[in-house]
Amino acid sequence: MEIAERKWKGNINKMRIRAVVIDDEDVIRDLIYDIFKNRGYEAHASSEPLSCSVYLDSECPCPVGHFCTTIVITDIDMPNMTGLEFIEHQKSMGCKVQNVAVMSGRWTDEEIEHAKSLDCHMFKKPFKIDEIEKWLNECEKKLDHNSKLTDKQTLVN
Repeated sequence: MEIAERKWKGNINKMRIRAVVIDDEDVIRDLIYDIFKNRGYEAHASSEPLSCSVYLDSECPCPVGHFCTTIVITDIDMPNMTGLEFIEHQKSMGCKVQNVAVMSGRWTDEEIEHAKSLDCHMFKKPFKIDEIEKWLNECEKKLDHNSKLTDKQTLVN
C-alpha cells in the first residue's frame, strides 16, 4: 500500500489517503487517477457510480471514526445517475467522506445550488491540473489525523 507523506506542524506523519474518481470519460478518469497515484494515494477509478468501489447499497458499514474513502471526485453527467445524485445517495446511506468535488462542462444554476447544499467543491471542465492539485492540497490540510480508513477488503474494486 502506498502512503502519502506530508509535513504537519514540523513532523512527518504517514497518512493513508484513499481517493476515488468517477467519470465516464476515459481520458479524464485516467488523468485524475494518475494524479492520485502520483501523490501516493490509494486510488480507485470507475466509469459510473453503480460500479464504484465505495457505492453503498445499504447503510454505511464504516465504524465510528472510520471512512471508506478520503476524497471523491465525480463527473456530473454519467450513466445511471448523476454525480450529484451519487453524492446525495452516499450521504443518505451514512457515508462520512468530507472531501467531495464534482466536475461539469456546463453548470446550471440548479446544479450549482445542489452542489453547494451537498458541500461539494465544483470544477468547471476543462479544468487545469493545478486546480485539482490545489484542491487536493487543501483537502490534505483539513484531514483528521485521528480518523482511520476502513480496511481495503471491504471495498469492491
